[in-house]
Amino acid sequence: MSTTRLPGTTVATLTVTTPSDREVRITRVFDAPRPMVFDCWTVPRLLKGWLHGPDGWRLEVCKIDLRVGGAARYVWRHRDGQAMGMSATYREIVRPRLIVAAELFDEDWTGGEALGTVSFTEVDGKTLLTQTILYASQAARDGALGTGMTSGMADSYAQLDAYLASLQDAVKGAA
Repeated sequence: MSTTRLPGTTVATLTVTTPSDREVRITRVFDAPRPMVFDCWTVPRLLKGWLHGPDGWRLEVCKIDLRVGGAARYVWRHRDGQAMGMSATYREIVRPRLIVAAELFDEDWTGGEALGTVSFTEVDGKTLLTQTILYASQAARDGALGTGMTSGMADSYAQLDAYLASLQDAVKGAA
């Protein structure tokens, strides 16, 4: 298990565990209501506001058919022109509590499809996000962890935190 503390006015903790030999589990609390956090995971224009990856990468393509059996397509592009794509098929959706999807990167470096489960639990107006990724093998899981995946996720979650704050400020300003 590792814990990454992110800089900022609020100390946010990303907790990473390996509950089985094929799984990675990431948890993080966001200071926003569950429906807003869920929407930031499922509405393309909102995803483009935060899911960029490491420095120099931008989410360029984001298509989502949010229904069981529906597909998602993501393509990130680096400022040097390099691209990274991923497709997903939704297996379960319980709005605003749960998303389960089979995911596969275009350049399959994880040894096959991974099953991603994201749960959203609201506690006192904040949202506990739990993301579990089940890989095809222990070698695939260990390979993913070896890429620096968790620091990239920490960066993305910090971007989501800031984006949620800006959305909440906009709602307050409109009231």
